[in-house]
This record gives sequence, structure tokens and C-alpha cells, in this order.
Amino acid sequence: MSLGNKPPAPPPAVTGTDGLSSRMAAQLLAEAGPNILPQAKRVPQWRKLLGELTHFFALMLWVAAVLAYVGGMPQLCVAIIVVVIVNGVFAHIQQERAQHAAERLQGLLPAEVNVRRDGRIQSVHASELVPGDLVIMAAGDRLPADIVFVSASNCTADESMLTGESAAVPKRTNDPAWGGTFLVNGEAEGIVTATGSNTKLAAIAALTSGTKPPPTPLTMELRRIVRLVAFVALSVAGVFFVVSLLVGIVWRDSFLFAIGVAVALIPEGLLPTVTLSLAMGAQRMAERQALVRNLEAVETLGSTTFICTDKTGTLTQNRMNAVEVFTADGPVKIVGEGYGPEARIEGQARSMALLAALGARVASQGRAVHHEGGWTASGDPMEAAIDSLARRLLGREPETVKIIRRFAFDADRRRESVIAGTTLYVKGAPESVLPLCTDTSSVLAGAVEAMASRGLRVIAVASRELPGTASDWLDRSAEDAERNLAPLGLIGLHDPPRPDVGDVIKAARGAGIRIAMITGDHPSTAGAIAREIGLMGPDNLVVQGADLPGDEQILGALLDRDGVVVSRVSPEQKLRVAKALQARGHVVAMTGDGVNDGPALRQADIGVAMGLSGTDVAREASDLVLLDDHFATIVAAIEQGRATYSNIHRFLTYHLTDNVAELAPFVIWALSGGQFPLALGVLQILALDIGTDLLPALALGAEAPGKRVLKRPPEKRHLLDRHLMLRVFAVMGPTEALIAMAAFSTVLFGSGWVRGQSWDPGVLMSASGAAFAAVVLGQLATAFACRSATAPPWKQGWFTNRLLLWAVSAELAALAVFLFVPPLAGILGQAPPTAAGWTVAVLAIPGVLGVDWLYKRLRHRHSETSSPA
Repeated sequence: MSLGNKPPAPPPAVTGTDGLSSRMAAQLLAEAGPNILPQAKRVPQWRKLLGELTHFFALMLWVAAVLAYVGGMPQLCVAIIVVVIVNGVFAHIQQERAQHAAERLQGLLPAEVNVRRDGRIQSVHASELVPGDLVIMAAGDRLPADIVFVSASNCTADESMLTGESAAVPKRTNDPAWGGTFLVNGEAEGIVTATGSNTKLAAIAALTSGTKPPPTPLTMELRRIVRLVAFVALSVAGVFFVVSLLVGIVWRDSFLFAIGVAVALIPEGLLPTVTLSLAMGAQRMAERQALVRNLEAVETLGSTTFICTDKTGTLTQNRMNAVEVFTADGPVKIVGEGYGPEARIEGQARSMALLAALGARVASQGRAVHHEGGWTASGDPMEAAIDSLARRLLGREPETVKIIRRFAFDADRRRESVIAGTTLYVKGAPESVLPLCTDTSSVLAGAVEAMASRGLRVIAVASRELPGTASDWLDRSAEDAERNLAPLGLIGLHDPPRPDVGDVIKAARGAGIRIAMITGDHPSTAGAIAREIGLMGPDNLVVQGADLPGDEQILGALLDRDGVVVSRVSPEQKLRVAKALQARGHVVAMTGDGVNDGPALRQADIGVAMGLSGTDVAREASDLVLLDDHFATIVAAIEQGRATYSNIHRFLTYHLTDNVAELAPFVIWALSGGQFPLALGVLQILALDIGTDLLPALALGAEAPGKRVLKRPPEKRHLLDRHLMLRVFAVMGPTEALIAMAAFSTVLFGSGWVRGQSWDPGVLMSASGAAFAAVVLGQLATAFACRSATAPPWKQGWFTNRLLLWAVSAELAALAVFLFVPPLAGILGQAPPTAAGWTVAVLAIPGVLGVDWLYKRLRHRHSETSSPA
């Protein structure tokens, strides 16, 4: 049973400390249902596979298969069906990714929790928790449901996965807390206010699962290409069917001819080549620590125009560092990374700085601990940094101090203090601690402003020798103790940026990509970090989530600039940011690591999750997972994405060039009224598309990124652009077709055939073999020519793409098999060419390379003369 959208009932009153009775808990469980998050509906596997077999391109091939069967060509029908099924199954396997974002949220809830029922503490399964239960928690426990604290001792909660705020949130009596978050410090009891579907975590789960990612740029472009190819293929086939009937060809032969034209124009190997190219790009990204969960994300990264990145853990290291101590004797600076003891101390006031550090350490519970893998934070990272500071200044492990009394951090007081012996140590916000001091110099107050302006989080430390004995203060209030303080100093803490993040940001901007920081942190902290790493734009715009305009167009105009910082954002606001930028035509990459990032990650064109520090929810909602959490990996993935786009452009040129050569024989046959023999049959064309062209196309899909791939703006042109069409239909395609028909004619006329006479079947098969060989050799040259849109192959190095060398070797081997293995050659309707036919066919290699080189030179010369001086 689930509560669905039913509002939660108010929790029953808890009398004293007895909690609910077992009977009442059972009754509420029956009414409210188990404390389980709603499960996302899964699309059946068979339906996903069916979708891969029935999209527009696949349907077009199914129609071609049916027409082939009706036209009396069962071999062609079977071949096309095999192509459709193999491509569909492969695409399904490659594209299948788990859509378990909402399901994985359940893993954030603890299995067993302690509750107080029937006047005693009991351990129950989290699913049996009900509104009104009195839950008992300690530091490190994850909250099993939404609660309100009825008691809280020195409690702070980590709510970063819901709010994006990196700092632990202080909690006191009557404060709410949310399921899925956990206590960092303290002990607490709380009344459950919402379970299951009514928790805040469930609301975010619903928002995540209800957000459908938009189609990728590659998906839209392939749809455009497929529809264009289908329209052209069917239109041309229809025209030639009519023409063939008008010139007196019987309808069956006309129908056969129309099928051949359609098959010649449909690049059957296009989608398998695209899928495999994306898979190769994904493999290369994995080698660079970027795990692709959606193949089309490979190309989408290359089209990215806007990166929305969070701060903590992505741009910074998510480990606080104490970098400065300011005392009345002057500043002391600490130069060191991480929590280890190694550091360089600069400044003369080291003894006073040590007193401040030790005082702050006594008032802290978090520690830096050493494991086999190095130093890490145990508890609050800020307090671990203070512990590390004391160790660095002292030169050894500080002695343990017995705490007599602790006054917990309070959100109103903004400070905490402890009594050790008869000494009170206080640490907290400067504006909270310094007014309680009797001797606060203007120098100290001025230092607060100076340190804060550099983006440091400033902590003030003070102390007081208490009169009387320690036992005299066991029942005294914090207000009695925290007065007449003596300032010990100021500690400046910094969350260090990742070492190379500044260079990475420059590289991204050099690639024409805009960057925005979207974070839950305080605006001053976010702005300071943005300035430190060079992310902040020239207008220094920092806006809080609550101040974002409600109008989507105004929001888009506000954010559509480089270097904007948006702080204190909620999940809904982050989602709005992605939508607003997409509405302005941007391809948005959104990074995130928490549960709160799920909806925005799904809405963005590409969601990028952190693999080390991120939650399962963020990873499941994303398209790309950074295995090392490095922002630099995003730019490396963008580089590979752009290379993949260029590679798709390369093998699309390769495929279409082949289609022009395949179509030419049908055009000549039709224009001659059937008097000139058909140089290539439909099965030969399918053998070209699948048997010889596929491997070189895949090798072009493995071309490495060029040196200037990140020196140009993101690709916004269509895959079928003007230059590709000109190169295919006016340069390489006609050249290849001309040589193929010349090879065919050489063998045919060399046998003594003249127009109007019947042709010898053996001669025709040899002539057809010459045309087939010319197309294959022309495609071999086209493969090398397509490696670059500007440079000839000999300027790139013939051996720089070894996969292409293996592919063309396999292509030549396939040519030999298709020509010299009699059974297979007989099925295709061809035979080995004569010596004269081979001579002309081989000319396809220098012919294609020569005209392509001439085209590139003319285009380069035109670009030089047309560009401004």
C-alpha cells in the first residue's frame, strides 16, 4: 500500500518518552503503508528491442525487404532482414541503460532503525516505520524518514544531497530533518512526520522520474538524414519506375529496377556504423576516466555549448584547508595540501597562532585521521582542517584534553564552546565571538574583512579562565560562561580548487563553451571561488536561487552569459536553469553529485555525474559519469565528442559517395531505355554497402581527435551540409561512378558488343565484376580522402590510422572473395574482370584522390580570398 499523493496525517502525540504503542504502530502501518519509496515503472525489454526494430530507418528497410521478396529476390530480402535485426539487437544492447534513479533512492534509507515503543528502545526495519514513531539516532546514522527533532545534543546534519549546501547544518529541538540525510555530529531523538511517498526524498524521486531527457542533437540530425534519404530514394525510385514503363519495359522489370534504385540510395550500413563509432568513442572516453551510460552522449558532448557545474567536489577538492591564522602579533600562513602534517609555516607569530589553533581544536570534534591511503576527514571537514592546523603548528599530535562541559553550536549564537579544566574555549563566526571579547583591536576586526574578501571562511577563536572550580560550571549556562573573552586569533579556511581547473576552464572557453557555476553554497563563497579559479565573468554576476526571475525568457537572458554564478539553488531551480538555457538554443551539460541533482541531470542534454563522490541517484540519472570526479575529464570528453562528430561526418561522406557510384548504372540503364546493360545488380550493391564499405567506415569512426578540435566553436552545422553535398555529388561520387562505368564499358565493348545486340552472359558478368572492382577501389581511395576535409592523405601520414590500413586490407580481401569464389560470385552475378577491365578499375584510386585534392585546394584558395584581410 502506498500513500501516493495523499497528504500525510499529523503524527500522533508522543506522551513522555514512551513513544507509540506496538498496537498503534501496527494500525498506522496498515493505514499509511510501508516506509518504501515509490518504484519507477520499467519499460519491458521486448518493447525497447521492438523500438530498435521499428524506427523510421528500420521501417524503410523492412519495406525494401518486402519489395525485394515480391520482386522475386528472396536472397536480397533475407539479407536486408538480417541487417535490420543485427543492427537493432546491437543498438539495443549498446543503448540499454538502467533507469533506476528512483529505485536507487531506496538504498539511501537504513535497513534497521532504533525506535522507542511501549516505553523501551526497539530495533525495527525501516519499512515498518510510521508517522509518530520516536526515532533514536547518533552521529553517522542516516535518517530513515522525515522527522522533527524533540531533542538534539550538539547535532549537525549533512543535507548536501538534498540542498547542495556543502556545510553541515546545525540542528536543535523542533527543527525538521529529511529522510536520506544523516547526522554528522551529536545524538538526537525525533518524531517521524512523513514516510514513504510523502517524504521530501520521494518528491525528488518523482521529479526525477517524471523528467524526460530531450532528444540529442545526433538523434535529431540522424532523423533528418534518414527522412531526407528516404524521400530521395523513394522519389527517385518512383520516377524511374514510371520512366522505365514509358520506354516499354515490362512492369516486373520496372519494379525490379525501382527496388534497385531505392536500395542503391539507402545507406544500409549507416546506422550500424554510427552505433559502432559511438561505442568506440565511449571506449576512448572510458580510458580517460569518463564512463558513458548513453552512447549518444558521446556526440552530444561534442555539441555542448554550455556547462553548468557545481562547485564542491567538482571545481574544488571538497577538503577544507586552514591556510592562515591571524593574531594580535600578526599573520601566520600555512602552505600545505590536504590534512597531512607536512606544511610550510610563514610568519613570526607562530606561538600565538598555535594557541588559537589548539583552542579551536579543543572546541571541535572532527579529526584528521591517517589511513593506508592517506589522510582523510573524520567528521566535519572544517574541524578536520583545524585538527590538521594544530598538528602542523605543533609539529606533533596534540595531547588529548578532557572536556568537562560542551555548549553545542547554535544557529542563533553561531558559535560553540567547551570547558576543559577551568578554561573555556570558544570558536565561531567572528561577528558572534569578537563582540564577547574585552580586548578586540581594530587590527583584528580589519583582518576579518581582509580574509573574507579573499574567499576564506573565517573562524574566530577566544578563551577565558573561569573563576572557581570546574564543577562550579556544570550547571551554568553558556551565556554565563561566554563573556569577558580573550581573543586568540582568526583562522582562515579554504576549500582548494582542483589544481588544473583554471587551465581547463580556459580550454573550455577556447572551445567556445560557456560555463556557469550552479551551487547550493553561500553566494560570497561561490563568488570568491569563481574569481579564484578564473570562472567569474566580466560582469561579476552572482545571483541567488530565490532571486531568479519567474519568467523563463527573462531567466534565460539573465543566465545566457559566460561566468555567471547561481547560488543557493533548489532542485526545482536547477531544473529551471537547464530548461531556460535549452530554450535559448544551448546544448547544456549539467554536472551534479547529489540526489537533488537528479531532475536537472535528466533534463540537461547531457547529465554529468561524479563517480567518486556522487550518489547512486545522480549516476543513474546521468549520461556520463566522471570516474575521477575531475572537471578536466569533462573537457577531455568534449574533445572526444567533437572527434566523434567529425568522424560521423567522415564516414557519412564515405557512404554517400558510394551511393552515387551505385546509382549511376541504374540511371544509364533507364536513360538508354534498357538498351544498355545494368552494370551493377541489387545484390552487388548490398555486398558493397555491407561487405566492403563497413570496415573502412568504422575505421574512419576511430580517427583520433585533431590538434585544433578544441580551438573552434561547437559544431552547429548539419551533418549533411553544403560542403559535404558538393564533395559527394560533384567531386568524388561522379568520379567514382565515371570510372566504374568506364571499366564496365571497356570489358563490354572490348568483347565486340554493339548497341542493339544481345550480350553474352559471361562477358556481362566480367564487365559487371570490373564495375564492382572499380567501386571498391574508388571507395578505398575515398576512405583515405575522407580522413580530412582540408588536407590530402599524404600530408597526414598514410600510417597514422592503422585501423584504416587493416580495414582497407580486409576490403581488398573481400573484393577478391566476391570476385574469385565462384559460388558467391555467381550469386552476385559477376566474374573476374579482364586485364583491360582491371586497368581501368585501378584508375579509380588516383582518380578519386586527384579530384579530391584539387577540390580541397580550390576550397582553400577560395577561403583565403573571401576572408577579410
